[in-house]
Amino acid sequence: MTDHAPDAPIAAPTDDFAAAFQIEGWPVRGRLVRLGEAIDKVLSAHAYPEPVAALLGEACVLAAIVGSALKFDGRLIVQAQGDGPVRYVVADYGTDGHLRGFCRFDPEEVAKAAEGFARPGAKTLLGGGVFIMTVDRGADFERTQGVTPIEGESLSLCAEHYFSQSEQVPTKVRLAVGEVETDQGRSWRAGGAMIQVIAGDESRGSTEEVWERTRALFATLGDDELIDPTISAETLLYRLFHEDGVRLEGAKALAAVCRCSKDRIATVLQSFPTEERAEMVEDDGKIRVTCEYCSAVYDIDPEEITG
Repeated sequence: MTDHAPDAPIAAPTDDFAAAFQIEGWPVRGRLVRLGEAIDKVLSAHAYPEPVAALLGEACVLAAIVGSALKFDGRLIVQAQGDGPVRYVVADYGTDGHLRGFCRFDPEEVAKAAEGFARPGAKTLLGGGVFIMTVDRGADFERTQGVTPIEGESLSLCAEHYFSQSEQVPTKVRLAVGEVETDQGRSWRAGGAMIQVIAGDESRGSTEEVWERTRALFATLGDDELIDPTISAETLLYRLFHEDGVRLEGAKALAAVCRCSKDRIATVLQSFPTEERAEMVEDDGKIRVTCEYCSAVYDIDPEEITG
């Protein structure tokens, strides 16, 4: 028997997508994210130490998993901040499929935290702090936000705690980030999956019994499978749930796209007092600003800033 479902109804993109999946007849829904070029672009924009890059990769995958389920235009922002070596990590997902993110950290403290670890995780890197998920529907709506303590060595545990506390929805999340060697060279890859009970769907059977079985199968999902470019999404799901039937639906393309621009930077600079802007001017007469997300550098002429 092969790993491929013989009658798979839909073929998802190989990389850089988010999609829902449904196990036939079960009161469980799921989402799957696979990231290749998109996550490599986000993580390669900075010279992050490996543990910091992996933490940011987790945040990006999580933002895509949760954000791709939104039924309206807007943004889903995943962030965590603490008193550890990594002060702040943020991933920003737009419902247009655009993804970006960055970290603030102390390099020396990160190096010290990494001693004796194959890869220090969220709790070690962030220390005591909070995990936040924010939904932004635009200027005409108030942002909605959920805050929970940082839990465990993966942001997946933070997300599970968030859904349990904020939405009372039983949830399991797996996130994986790593570098792989391909014919094109070494690059970052990431993947993630989430399963949840469908509330109020007792008609499909005993929710508790099915949830326990789904969790047991989901626990067999390996990090290497989530980031392996040779394993398709259909194959991955078929390995987990082939006895019960599973279908992938609504695949959405993802891309690393920053929203920064010269006009946006100039607008931000307008908010600074004239004296502070004068102190920003460099020897060549320009104000030089580097985007924290994508590392793009903007040279702004002070005369271009009004207000």
